[in-house]
Amino acid sequence: MSCIDTDTPAGQDLVVMRAKERTVENLVWNPHPKFKGVFLRHLVTGSETGGRMSIHHVRVYPGCEIGDHAHAGQVEIHDVVSGEGTCILAGMGIPYRPGVLGVMPADTLHRVVAGDHGLLLLATFSPPLV
Repeated sequence: MSCIDTDTPAGQDLVVMRAKERTVENLVWNPHPKFKGVFLRHLVTGSETGGRMSIHHVRVYPGCEIGDHAHAGQVEIHDVVSGEGTCILAGMGIPYRPGVLGVMPADTLHRVVAGDHGLLLLATFSPPLV
C-alpha cells in the first residue's frame, strides 16, 4: 500500500511506501539539469513501483519556466499544489492555480511558466521519470 499524507497530526508531509515512511521535508531538491530555477524532489521512484510510475514535487521559481519539451512515451500529470502560472499544452494556455490538474499526453509539446509567486506541482509520470 502506498499513499502521500499531506495532513499528518505533526503537520509534516509524509510519503508512505510499503509501510516505510519518509518525511518529505528530508528529501533532497535536485536542480533540473536543463531549466534554471526549476527543482525536483523524488517522492516515489520507478524502482519502488515496479517501473510503472514515479511521483515528484516540482518547484518553479518566480520568473522561471520549464521550457518547451515533450516526453517520449510518457504521460505526465500535474497537480498544482501552490502558486500560480501557465501551462502551454500543444499551443493552448492553461491557467495553473491550486486545484488544477493538467494531463500531458505522451509525446505532446508543453511548457510551464511560473507566476509572480512561483509554482509547486505534484508531477506523476508513467512510465517513471526516474
